[in-house]
Amino acid sequence: MEILKVQNLCKTYGGGENAVEALKDVSFSLEKGEFAAVVGASGSGKSTLLNCIGGLDTPTSGNILLNGEYLLKMKERQRTIFRRRNIGFVFQSFQLVPELNVEQNIIFPLLLDGRKPEKDTVDEILETLGLTERRHHLPCQLSGGQQQRAAIGRALITRPILILADEPTGNLDSVSSRDVIDLLAGASRKYSQTILMITHNVSLTTSVDRVLNVTDGRLADLGGRRNEKLS
Repeated sequence: MEILKVQNLCKTYGGGENAVEALKDVSFSLEKGEFAAVVGASGSGKSTLLNCIGGLDTPTSGNILLNGEYLLKMKERQRTIFRRRNIGFVFQSFQLVPELNVEQNIIFPLLLDGRKPEKDTVDEILETLGLTERRHHLPCQLSGGQQQRAAIGRALITRPILILADEPTGNLDSVSSRDVIDLLAGASRKYSQTILMITHNVSLTTSVDRVLNVTDGRLADLGGRRNEKLS
């Protein structure tokens, strides 16, 4: 089942002689439960791509379909609500609310949407992430790896159509980085969660289903385990 379809996406900043083409005719799709990584040098356009897919930036041209819905045809308020309910974000800097404990941070997106968290679901996510004993700890009482686990839990709690992870291991040591990637891969398998991750660390892509490379705004599919299964 196709979850994400990006069609001929272009993004240009500025105009005339000062125009910068951040994305050039980018097209690809992701299936339900697929875990894909986007790699590329700094300034290659990979963050711009993620921001456009997440509705945080507007492309110059092209289309983005998420679960069959045209993201770019939505009005701003409609897109904001759609993003909150259907896209989970995991950021490099964690972005946890410092005054809230682990459990409160995880359920925060549901509360924002006026929904009541289900205790069994919260307990399951805490157990999956190894945070059951830390559920009442504040972010300042956690290691970097534990904070990122809480951020992953926050992204999972709404059962989003798509999770976008922007350099989720950028502030972590090598051991914690591997743990975070394993957790994302596990979520992809356990919940059939579709994940698109940006990373500068190519060694961390061994757990993903497919690797996409962005160079000077152009995207190339480098293949991966999903492609091997289909061949």
